Amino acid sequence: MKPKILILDALRRDAISDLLTTCEVTMPDHAKASDRQWVLQHIGGYDGVISAKMKFDTEMLAAAKNLKIISTYAVGFDHVDLAEAKKRGIVVSNCPQSVLWPTAELDLTLLLACARRLRLYDHNLRDGHWLNGDLIENQGFNVRGATLGILGMGRIGSQMARFGKMLGMKIIYHNRHHAKDEIELGAKLVDFDTLLAQADYLSLNAPATPETTGIMNASAFKKMKSTAILINVGRGALVDEQALVQALKQGEIAGAGLDVFEHEPQVSDELKQMDNVVLTPHVGSATLQARYNLAQEAAKNITSYLLDGKVLNQVN
Repeated sequence: MKPKILILDALRRDAISDLLTTCEVTMPDHAKASDRQWVLQHIGGYDGVISAKMKFDTEMLAAAKNLKIISTYAVGFDHVDLAEAKKRGIVVSNCPQSVLWPTAELDLTLLLACARRLRLYDHNLRDGHWLNGDLIENQGFNVRGATLGILGMGRIGSQMARFGKMLGMKIIYHNRHHAKDEIELGAKLVDFDTLLAQADYLSLNAPATPETTGIMNASAFKKMKSTAILINVGRGALVDEQALVQALKQGEIAGAGLDVFEHEPQVSDELKQMDNVVLTPHVGSATLQARYNLAQEAAKNITSYLLDGKVLNQVN
């Protein structure tokens, strides 16, 4: 009998041909796939699930009586209760390879957009104002020679460090342990307070954990340079959004580039109005190539475990 798989995201069918051939796959429409009650009623009949956002908490996992693997259609896995899944013998796997380059590219894009004040220029041009670049208040910042601070030196953080080094930036980072490529990158491991105090650009690349949730709070912003720019392509939960708004309004930091938000899809109206803030709607992996690769990786996690007995990318 073929394993039964439930897919709760809009995966490209051409990328998951092996899964469609070897398993019995259900791909409900968006209304059902995003309806928690529908999933609760049906999840008990499946051996595997692919999901990027649906909460797999104690209630959902209890209903998933036959579930053997959750493959997250993302690198993040904070929507899954890892401890509860482990207790129930359910493997949780993510997709670290597919999102690496596109997310790091967006990280760099947001950094450069903030440094060169693209939101301010674009906004004014569209409103019919030709800003005078000779005026200090209309000028941006160099990145060459500036200090790039990275919170979370995993795959994406390390790639961002490589981009920074290429641009002539000094690299410092805060992590649970030394990065294996720190010598190659010329990167220095520092404590969190030093990261805050020295970074001209602070890139958040850490996962959301009990230790990192809300780590960028009012106290943290007060320790940063008034010219510093915050970039977040990690997790929205890392940043206290109202504290960020206040830090920007009070000039405690100079700007922010945000792809993820504390209460997605809701975003602070005050952030939307600020010309020193660049916003994107959680699209770190939203390229044609990345989403194809991501679907393949998520499907491979399933088939490798259920058909071949080999666990890939396990996070619990």
